[in-house]
Amino acid sequence: MTMLDSHSHAITAAHEIERRTGSHREGVSAGPRLTIVVPTYCEAENVEPLIEALDTALAGIRWEVIFVDDDSPDGTSNLVRQRGERDSRVRAIRRIGRRGLAGAVIEGMLAAAGKIVAVIDGDLQHDERLLSGMLAEIELGADLVIASRYIGAGNAGSGFSKSRQRSSVFATRLTNMLLKTQVSDPMSGFFMIRREVIEAIAPKLSTDGFKLLLDILASSPKLKISELPYTFRPRLLGASKLDGLVVADFAGLLFAKFTSNRVSPRFFLFALVGASGLFVHLAVLRSIVVLPVAPFYLAQFLAALVAMTTNFFLNNALTFRDRRLTGLNALKGLGVFYLVCSVGTFANVGIAELIYLRDPSWWLAGIAGAVMAAAFNYSASAMLTWRK
Repeated sequence: MTMLDSHSHAITAAHEIERRTGSHREGVSAGPRLTIVVPTYCEAENVEPLIEALDTALAGIRWEVIFVDDDSPDGTSNLVRQRGERDSRVRAIRRIGRRGLAGAVIEGMLAAAGKIVAVIDGDLQHDERLLSGMLAEIELGADLVIASRYIGAGNAGSGFSKSRQRSSVFATRLTNMLLKTQVSDPMSGFFMIRREVIEAIAPKLSTDGFKLLLDILASSPKLKISELPYTFRPRLLGASKLDGLVVADFAGLLFAKFTSNRVSPRFFLFALVGASGLFVHLAVLRSIVVLPVAPFYLAQFLAALVAMTTNFFLNNALTFRDRRLTGLNALKGLGVFYLVCSVGTFANVGIAELIYLRDPSWWLAGIAGAVMAAAFNYSASAMLTWRK
């Protein structure tokens, strides 16, 4: 081989290497245009059908799907990983010791590779065929696209019972009135948004509850929003995770946003449970006093004990349900809660007395003492009774 031939061969080899590495670089840079985040809990039956539906609906679009699973006992995350071993577009995030749809969605969005992120339920009630149209709206300039059940040809009837549909319509009107939002379906769990928007407002968002879209709307009032109608489908497989406690979650989030996050949703629920405890206390006290079976001081003690007990179990089921105590841990937690509330009572009396000595307004002193006791009980309970 001559020197010229060797030189030509080297150039040809270099071109071939450049071609291959260039192609490789293009492959690396050609990430997904769209990331779909699917929060799940016990949705093993729906994993494969949803992935297949996405594959059909998003033909010709580079996409990935992230299932964010709250450690489902039915093995949802394992099924996702098994599919991911065969399909690199499918990813799983398994959350241990954490609960809540909003928190799961936020984690998934922040882990997205795509610059545009969609949120869709794992129960196939959201129409995945709308995703391509939503993506087109984003690429035309929208910051947020909401799939709406209450605009144009949208319909919630087939996926909702009549009572849930009425509740949803009422919640929508209440949200728009209190938070000054102007969208037809702020309760929707089916939407698409630019990832940069989520990254900017993530520190403001609550990880508790179910209504993340409402939180996004309240935290980013200047977004360019588009809405597309869709029909909410009935669930075919698995069981719904929504229950009556969702109403309380919604109320807590709505109050938090109405107060510009000065009051957290969890503290709102804790205070709500505390207010219910007052009625329990008075009802028990009256029952014992009417039946003269014990002196007043003992009746007062028993009423306080019953109220604290009901407050513990309500907070365990509602306020701290993502840290819910069961079995022996619940009994230990009840004992700690008794101790916390006892200290809170002394704080109540002390603060009220201090304020009353400076300003003899009994009602002001009473309210201040109650608020301080509630704040102490909440903080101490979060750290000691329901610690992470």
